[in-house]
Amino acid sequence: MLRLTAVVWAISSPTAAVAPAASSLPPLWYQYPVRAQGLPRSAPSDHNDSTQSPTSPPQAAAPPPSEPPTSPASQGPATTTQPQPSPASSSARSRPVAPSAPPRSASSPPGARPPAGDTPPPDTRELEVRTPENAAKHHRRAATVVTRDQIDERQPRSTPDALRYEPGVYVQQTAHAQASPYVRGVTGQQTVMRFDGVRLNTSTFRQGPNQYFFLVDSRTVSRLEVLRGAASTRYGSDAIGGALLATPLDPTFGQPGQWRVKPRLMAASRTADDELGGRVQLDTSYGNRIGLLGGVGYRDVGQLETAGPIKSPATGEPHKSPAFESDVRTQRGTGFREFTGDARIVYRPDETLQLSLGYYDYRQKDAPRTDRCPADGAPEDSCLVYLDQFRTLIYAALELTDGAPAAEALRATVSYQRQHEHRFLFSDNPVPTIEGGIEHHGRDDVDTIGTGLVLNTARFELGRQSDLRIEYGGDAYFDRIDSQIWQLWTDVQPHLLLRASRGQYITDSRYLTSGAFAQGDAHLGPRVTLRGGGRMAFVAASSPGDAASSSRAVSKRWWAPVGNAGMIVAATPWLDLSAGADQGFRAPNLDDLTSRQQTGPGFQFENADLEPERALTLEIGARVVHPIVQFEAFGFRTSIDDLIGRAPRTTDECPDDEPGCTASQTRLQLINFVGPAYIWGADGSIRLNLPANLGLRATLSYAWGEGPNPVPPPPDDVQSNYRDRVPLSRVPPLNGTAEFGWRSPWGVWLAAVTRWATAQDRLAVSDTSDIRIPQGGTPGFAVFDVRVGYRANPWLTLATTVENVLDTSYRYHGSAVNGAGRSINLNVSVGW
Repeated sequence: MLRLTAVVWAISSPTAAVAPAASSLPPLWYQYPVRAQGLPRSAPSDHNDSTQSPTSPPQAAAPPPSEPPTSPASQGPATTTQPQPSPASSSARSRPVAPSAPPRSASSPPGARPPAGDTPPPDTRELEVRTPENAAKHHRRAATVVTRDQIDERQPRSTPDALRYEPGVYVQQTAHAQASPYVRGVTGQQTVMRFDGVRLNTSTFRQGPNQYFFLVDSRTVSRLEVLRGAASTRYGSDAIGGALLATPLDPTFGQPGQWRVKPRLMAASRTADDELGGRVQLDTSYGNRIGLLGGVGYRDVGQLETAGPIKSPATGEPHKSPAFESDVRTQRGTGFREFTGDARIVYRPDETLQLSLGYYDYRQKDAPRTDRCPADGAPEDSCLVYLDQFRTLIYAALELTDGAPAAEALRATVSYQRQHEHRFLFSDNPVPTIEGGIEHHGRDDVDTIGTGLVLNTARFELGRQSDLRIEYGGDAYFDRIDSQIWQLWTDVQPHLLLRASRGQYITDSRYLTSGAFAQGDAHLGPRVTLRGGGRMAFVAASSPGDAASSSRAVSKRWWAPVGNAGMIVAATPWLDLSAGADQGFRAPNLDDLTSRQQTGPGFQFENADLEPERALTLEIGARVVHPIVQFEAFGFRTSIDDLIGRAPRTTDECPDDEPGCTASQTRLQLINFVGPAYIWGADGSIRLNLPANLGLRATLSYAWGEGPNPVPPPPDDVQSNYRDRVPLSRVPPLNGTAEFGWRSPWGVWLAAVTRWATAQDRLAVSDTSDIRIPQGGTPGFAVFDVRVGYRANPWLTLATTVENVLDTSYRYHGSAVNGAGRSINLNVSVGW
């Protein structure tokens, strides 16, 4: 649906939106979408207003079709364009677009081109249509966007941390150098992550939380989109809870025939963990054809100071994890170092073709796993450390626009990714007079080759005020694993080296995830939009096995058809109502089928007989886009069949010759649960645009999960409190955020922020033995922050946050790390 962007002054009521001439614009102006007179409304607004910070310029709703557009275009024949974005936000994705078609008449359906020889009506205005920085690509679903400006103002410690203020998202941390976003109650293997369209999920993603989205450098990201709800039609396996989509910074382009060089220096510090880091970036281009953006970054993070331990609800005593230094504030096992490097070349030979080549390297060193520093029952000086946590991504992308109607737009990618981990645990020998001990090493390397193709058709006329557009394509990603475990005795001469027959995974294991999809949306008249589509996915897993460790060989193949359908109704010019059904699936990966590892609850071993999980999300929602209020609310129900989860096992069921299993306090094996699991919930946000440049934004999220009990029932003659159905593991409690702020026309912002969550005492069977979760559950909390900053584009951005003003002791449910105590966080960006 064609949307035109108008610029109007700050308004206090929807009827006061009349703009003066562009030459007399005051410093602060508000932007909102409008419709040309007589054009039918499409599905929900491309402007996802709920994603803005409370002090960002608000957006207003479109006027009714019967009213003329309140824009400068309605006041004269002069050409009008939307103002260019500020230099600070000019890094948002700016794809080459085909020349706009001449405007259509009120009787033409959306997307139709005027017949040859038609003369445009005399009052036609030429308007440049631009995609706003905070527009969600998946605007017909529950989706929100975090922009580059918001990332700068929120000052996140990581890319996952930038999502804490989005509805339906809850960020767990097993370590200070890790973070895992929960989307509608699930995370890790059950959410899919993409960087500029390239799949980041590999076949070694673990059950529950993992650290891999942390390995995306937030300083290289232009925007983040969170799609909530099953999304396997578009994104394939793993997208049961939703999708996390990161878009990188692009180089900026100048005038033809001219060089443009824009260096930038960024620095950051935090008092809670003595963080000191920064980034040097160069953005250069020649004319509007070729550009290069690259940078290097570094961060040194010390141990995290908190407000002290949290208390276990069941006992009232301080929870024993994490371990603290003698000041009972500083958490052990929380420091790390970080190195990053990236380069992105964009070449545009003409207005319809773009070639991109990207290189992104993230290297994290000496990062302890906090819940195992020490592990429960281990010596006080024991600590599991990730010596290396690397991710390297190289890819090329080709983008074409203004093609034939069957492929008006095209994007093709080829990529290579390497994920490298090196774990280290030292065990001292019991003899004080002999130096050394046993070094335990584990190393895993995953090499992934991927390709993807996405095409979009033109909008095809179906009838009066009706049209159809289809997106289709396919993708394939192939993994190969190299995994080793070895032990080095350093208390004997010469040192003794012993290699295990297998690693955490089995070397030369392979995994393919692929599929082809098609989905479309159709406007049926001025008020109704239908969406729907399907995918046929193919997944293959193979592992050679290892006889020495009794590891079975694996050779699995799965075909998985999935689909989606939905409807959006424009009930009023400012209110959209929606309903949808979206299928998801997740095929067992190599971590499920072959891995043996220590987890939070104990030792987990493989199951080569697992079958895919299949999910269905039913969702209803409402979205309001109004000059004063922007609001969205969604209710959902996700059912998951054959959910893969942990079941307790005895020592007799441990794999042969596996001492880690028999020596652990608890033993777990992955199984397909018998019977469906359910997650019910609701999420949404509201934003109020108040007078005097004030703004208020609040989010609310709730999820409630239940599934089959993985523990077999006791004999009939044994009395117990056994239940057939139990809570799902680590489902977040009721939680939310609120931001109240003010933004001046001179670039100053000020905001008061709160993050809160209620207690979570609904625990799964595996949660009760997880050292990360206190006895009786995780206590609730409310934390208050203050943000203040100044932006003078493009030269200076200064952002300061006083975090946890009241010095509250708190923890996000399922985390091993308590939140930072009172901290002053400072970010400075200087450039041209």
